[in-house]
Amino acid sequence: GLGNLYSLSLSNNSLTGGIPTDIRTSSRLIYLNLAYNQLSGSIPTDLGSANKLLTIDLNDNDFTGTIPTQLGSRTSLWNLKLGGNGLSGSIPTQLSSLTSLRTLDLGGSGLSGSIPTQLGSLTRLETLDLSDNSLSGGIPTQLGSLTRLKILDLGGSGLSGGIPTQLGSLTSLETLDLSGNSLSGSVPSQLGSLTKLGVFYLQGNTGLTGCVPADLETYQQYVRSGLSGRYEARDADVQVPPSLMSNGAVNWCTS
Repeated sequence: GLGNLYSLSLSNNSLTGGIPTDIRTSSRLIYLNLAYNQLSGSIPTDLGSANKLLTIDLNDNDFTGTIPTQLGSRTSLWNLKLGGNGLSGSIPTQLSSLTSLRTLDLGGSGLSGSIPTQLGSLTRLETLDLSDNSLSGGIPTQLGSLTRLKILDLGGSGLSGGIPTQLGSLTSLETLDLSGNSLSGSVPSQLGSLTKLGVFYLQGNTGLTGCVPADLETYQQYVRSGLSGRYEARDADVQVPPSLMSNGAVNWCTS
């Protein structure tokens, strides 16, 4: 067996086939990174069944089938990355039991159905990526409870309805990507509270109306220059659909 192995990283190795039983059920393994391979078949239901794993990274493989509901019992997990696979089905509500999660990456995975409202209980999340799926329904207001989020990427996910005012509670957000959906209504003024926002993408939502909170125009991100070691100001990257522009410029709300 794998004995005392606690970390296994085999990413970017052109691996094929499935995940061996020894790896799936290892009692000491806490870090498993098999990203960027050509692993296939379904995601095993016994993956991490010994329940010590902090990270499961299967990004960018050829896995098919649904996300096992059993992953919801791996409550030690900090990072679950299943993006860039050929999965099907919906996002299991059972994942809302993973209350230690910092990263949930399901982007580009072929998922359908609505975003479970229960994901609002993952209050330690810092990154939530559900982009480039075939989801339906709206953005749950419950996502406003994820106050530690730094990255919320829902771009190209097939979502509709309005932008919840509750997203204004996500004051740690640095990236908010809602582009390429079918969102409608006005942009909530509450988003002006997102003082750390450096990337804000709304383009492709032709049903949006009104203006973009002027506060976002004045925010500057301070980024460290690798060469000089100094911090330099950088304007937020704001991209919006034509309905929120005039003469090619963003329509900022005037007070």
